[in-house]
Amino acid sequence: MMTGEQGAPVFVDLFAGCGGLSLGLMQSGMSGLFAIEKDDFAFRSLFRNLVDRRRRQHFQWPEWLPRAPMSVEGLNEKFAERLSELRGQIDILAGGPPCQGFSFAGRRQSDDPRNKLFEEYLKTVDLLNPRVVFVENVRGFGVDFPTGNTQNYANVLRDELERRYVVHEALLDVSIFGVPQARTRYFLLALDPKYGDLDPFDLLKSRLPKYLKTLGISVPVSAQDALSDLELTTNGSVPSRDTPGFREIFPGKANTDFQRLMRQGLSGSITDLRLARHRADIAERFRELIAACIAQGRLNVSIGPELRAAHGLKKQALRVMDPFAPAPTITSMPDDLLHYSEPRTLTVRENARLQSFPDWFSFHGKYTSGGDRRSREVPRFTQVANAVPPMVARAIGETLISILHSEPKPALESSSLTETDLTLSEASVCLNRTLLPA
Repeated sequence: MMTGEQGAPVFVDLFAGCGGLSLGLMQSGMSGLFAIEKDDFAFRSLFRNLVDRRRRQHFQWPEWLPRAPMSVEGLNEKFAERLSELRGQIDILAGGPPCQGFSFAGRRQSDDPRNKLFEEYLKTVDLLNPRVVFVENVRGFGVDFPTGNTQNYANVLRDELERRYVVHEALLDVSIFGVPQARTRYFLLALDPKYGDLDPFDLLKSRLPKYLKTLGISVPVSAQDALSDLELTTNGSVPSRDTPGFREIFPGKANTDFQRLMRQGLSGSITDLRLARHRADIAERFRELIAACIAQGRLNVSIGPELRAAHGLKKQALRVMDPFAPAPTITSMPDDLLHYSEPRTLTVRENARLQSFPDWFSFHGKYTSGGDRRSREVPRFTQVANAVPPMVARAIGETLISILHSEPKPALESSSLTETDLTLSEASVCLNRTLLPA
């Protein structure tokens, strides 16, 4: 059995993006073997933060695998024999197949080719035979498509995994983990049958108070708790260090528990603080929208048809943050969300804070992409929006470590279906179903 330092469980991350899930699993005490990401921009971020051996936390990375962008399909085709040699030596195979075709924020196209990528994920499961399969995706992953020759991909995935694993699923609001964002995501944990009588989501619930105490934070964490040290009004701006002609926020002193947590491990300057260059009339429109939304109590929700008509806007998703609540779900479109008090959109770093990325984690590649490049490139804003919040991955990772280090029990012989309510004091976790194999 392959193990990391001091017997740490070993994981592989597929569809890794910039590395949010990998970072959280490493923070939980796991050891990463390698990660697969095909986009050049996202892989640059992954490499700089978690592959480069000069980093304190980094992947082991086998010599036979190029440290370069690669698709999961390419991995399975070119290195099937190498993966087979690792069979039974990987504790956790993690990843979230690209979700745009499932997302309620998109067009939910049943024929989107990205919807098929989870089939490549299953091929890697076959080759590696891990003890745990960990899947994260958008909430819409488990919902039927409304029209066309459709299928619920979560059902297909579950049916395939149930041939060998005990499958548990949940919809989790990430704000219960201290993430300053109200964002519900789909999670699936498929366990080796010898751990089949342990419900990971029940265990996760019981461990949350201790987890939050260890981090030194209380929930919910508000947008202002997360971002007040990055306000222009207080700190001002300086010329951008990476883009001539732009300015960036000059960060102030951390003044909340969450901000101090995000600053841990930071040895240099905070990056990714470049501001958008809003025209004066756009900034004035934003100022009026913020004031109107505060007056109408329409914070963290769409600005509504009246305000759109008054300002000649067609954009449906525009929202103004509530400073005293977790932010709404961030997206890959930087102009979907306005600051709670300043007439501007957010920086990459502010979005990263709302996703619980620590300040030492830097992002690379373009800031945004437009036109048909949006379907082919993963710029910084998209990298952040698509990521698994590291603090969520860390909590789940710690729970999985406790399961993997527990005394294995005989596989269950009977089939049952249970539904569990994971409601906490300040947020709820909805466990859709816990499925036990026949």
